[in-house]
Amino acid sequence: MLPRLPRAVVFDMDGLILDSEILYRKSVISAATEKGLPIGPSIYEAMMGQPWPGIAQLMTDHYGEDFDPDAFRTVWIDHFDRLIATELKLKAGVTALLDTLDRHGIPRAICTSSAHHQVRHHLEGFGLLPRFDHVIAQGDYARGKPAPDPYLAAAERLGVAPEDCLALEDSHNGIRSAAAAGMMAVMVPDLLAPTDEIVALCARVAGSLDECCAFFTEPLAAERA
Repeated sequence: MLPRLPRAVVFDMDGLILDSEILYRKSVISAATEKGLPIGPSIYEAMMGQPWPGIAQLMTDHYGEDFDPDAFRTVWIDHFDRLIATELKLKAGVTALLDTLDRHGIPRAICTSSAHHQVRHHLEGFGLLPRFDHVIAQGDYARGKPAPDPYLAAAERLGVAPEDCLALEDSHNGIRSAAAAGMMAVMVPDLLAPTDEIVALCARVAGSLDECCAFFTEPLAAERA
């Protein structure tokens, strides 16, 4: 199953808890189309799991020094907000896994590249915010994913050694971040399939969050006691 019993769980948000990565992709494509910018998988797939500064640099490198990423971001957010209002859904297994963690008294945190106000807005809409002990978001770390800083900050906030934390991620950059922090990284793929590099960094690749409930069975709970 896993190399050791997790003492805490750290969740990514977009593409893992929320079915939002598809909405980010749809909105960046529609925003780019509105602005007459060519865009393809090499751009929007590389954005996944990155904070805004990394995305801005990625787009500037692609479109040239005359590109204004902040102006584009305004258009992109408008497209995204319209999709969020009508199409945002939870990923399968979220509630079941949180219920499992509740039964075993396992603390958990969000670790995301999104801003705190986005986390509050999206999770409060589903009544999920109170179910997490901590939120690590933009502004809580020096370097974003794929650097280990976000996951190290989550472990510190939880008061659990990184190697005893289970990190759940859907993106390549997120897995790189969690693995670099020394956590047991499990990928639950969303839009991106794991590459050989990513599989080597993972403790496991799971088909869904429902599948992750098996990490916390009664025998494991007995071991915890």
